[in-house]
Order: sequence, then structure tokens, then C-alpha cells
Amino acid sequence: MRTITVALGEKTYKIEIAAGLLDQIGPKARALSAAAKAAVISDSNVDPLYGERLERTLADSGFEVTRIVFEAGEQSKNLATLGYVYDELARAGLTRSDLLLTLGGGVPGDLGGLAAATFLRGIDFIQVPTSLLAQIDSSVGGKVAIDLPAGKNLVGSFYQPKAVFIDPELLQSLPLRFLHDGLAEAIKYGCIRDAALFEQIAAIDSDAELLEQADSIIETCCNIKARIVEKDEFDTGERMLLNFGHTIGHAIEQCCGFTTYTHGEGVGIGMVQLTRQTEKLGLTAAGTAAQISSVLQKFGLPVTASFNAREILQVMALDKKKSGRKITLVIIEKTGVGRLHKIDWQELPAYIGQENV
Repeated sequence: MRTITVALGEKTYKIEIAAGLLDQIGPKARALSAAAKAAVISDSNVDPLYGERLERTLADSGFEVTRIVFEAGEQSKNLATLGYVYDELARAGLTRSDLLLTLGGGVPGDLGGLAAATFLRGIDFIQVPTSLLAQIDSSVGGKVAIDLPAGKNLVGSFYQPKAVFIDPELLQSLPLRFLHDGLAEAIKYGCIRDAALFEQIAAIDSDAELLEQADSIIETCCNIKARIVEKDEFDTGERMLLNFGHTIGHAIEQCCGFTTYTHGEGVGIGMVQLTRQTEKLGLTAAGTAAQISSVLQKFGLPVTASFNAREILQVMALDKKKSGRKITLVIIEKTGVGRLHKIDWQELPAYIGQENV
């Protein structure tokens, strides 16, 4: 068992990482909660694989369990699905003393977390991430949100879970595209804070080897994020480092209607594109973008997308890192050294490139 504490005063919680942990969640949840009822929020991909197992361990620990399932995909991360979840929680009769668990990747975690933050003005919840992306990133730190037609994660809150339970064995059922999708976020952590992690990933030669090292990679990423969140829970300073690649990446996701590229693929493209430009501007060591591109491509991740810079700029105008006529970019000086870089909005084209992204 690998355990990481996220120290946030009264909101402190633990991240536990262990093979086979899914079947131990009932007793662990009971130790954290006296709830009579538990609702599990999942999607149509994950619930058939793991929903019954999670329900069983919760029921064996005395919870009356309701499973709420919605259609898988980023397209479901919207107001309509959130409304459906609220209705189902009400129908199940959950009270403020009950418990919600999110089971799945980033979409169930984000949407279910927002439901927990707002239903009855807030009920306790636990994250049970099943994708690599969720295990290393989105399940930790309390960011919960849904998308609007105008942009990604525009409605949300900061609401910390009571625990995050990570079972690396669940990655065995993950399609390779989504295993690699999550790896893009791990590469991000290496870029901004940990050159040794970047080199560890660069040295991996196969997906089997990646799965063998998953618990180590997950622990390293969660440790980095936990330490950053402890210093900046509400994303006003250092925590923005975690958005390396996201400003362009989110815009690319939206420009293709959240159907062509996964989140990690968008982030990978964003990291490479921005770093190419910051190299040209003398802000990043020469060759850094090629390093990132090489590792991404080894795992079948795209490093370019055919969208006009004007389209990207239109979407980025609603980016949460924009303040007035300025925007804060996350750039890297070299692998392992990230920093925040505030610029005037009119300077932004030089950082995304005038050609197609």
C-alpha cells in the first residue's frame, strides 16, 4: 500500500494506492462515514466492469447502495447529465449525512464531484478513479466541474474528497488509447517538476512495462500534485503549473467537439506546440520540444492538430487563466523546470504559432 496525505487542515485526506484495493473500499468507506446510503456515480463503460464489485463491498459494509450511470464520454459532462444525477440522488433519498462515490475516469469524477459539492449544499464523496489520467491527476485536488457549449470546465467548484482510492489493477481493462491518454498527463508532471519522472517514462519500452511501473508513476504524480495543492488549493498561483499544455489542449478539444482528440491527446499537442514557440522566443532550452514530442509519439500520441490559430484564439478567450487583457501561460525552461509566464493577450499569437496548431 502506497499512501499520500493531502494536508489541507480540516479537509485533509489520504490517497491510497494498492493492487486489489477496489474490493476493500467498503470497510475503508465505513471507517470514514456513518452514512446509511451510498450512491455510486459511473458511466456506461466503467459500470459494467466494476460497478457490481464496488456495490458488493459497500453493501457488505452496511451501506444501502444506489448506482447511477450515464453515457460515457466528454459529451456527457454537461448540465443535462448533472440534472439527471441530481434527480436520481433525490429519488434514492440521499440525505446530507450520506455518501457519494465516483467510479470511472475524469468525466464521472468531475461531474460526480460537482454533484456532491452542490446536492443538498454538499455531501461527502470519495473518488475511485479507474483510468490512468484520473488516477494521476483529476481525482486529486478537489477540482470538480462540467462543460458548457462555450468551453471546458466553465461551471465548477473546489470540493475536496474524503479519500481517493486507486487500484492500479483496473488499468488492465483500459483500452490502450486511454492508457496512453493518461500517460500524457504523467509526461506533463515530468516536464514541469520532475526530470527523473520524464526520463523514467522515456525509458519505458512497452505497454506491459508501463503497467508494471504504473503504481510508481501514479505515486510520483500524486505526490507532486498533493504538494502543489497544499500550497495553492484554489488555483491562484503555483497550482496553475499543472495546466502546462492545457490552454491550447482544451481549445483543441473544443474545436473538434470533444470527439477527435482525448484530453491527454490535446494536452500533448498543447505541450509540444507551446514549447516549440517558447524555444523560438528564447524562453526554453533548444531541443526541449523535440524531447517531449519523441516520448509522446513513442506511445502513439499526436503532437500536431490541424486547426487554424484564429479558431484556437477564439476559444482561449474564455480560458480561466485569462484575467482582463492578460493571460498566464505555463512554460518550461527545460525538462523538469516549469514556471508561470504572464503576457498581454495581444502577444498570445506568438505563443501558439500563426500556422495551424
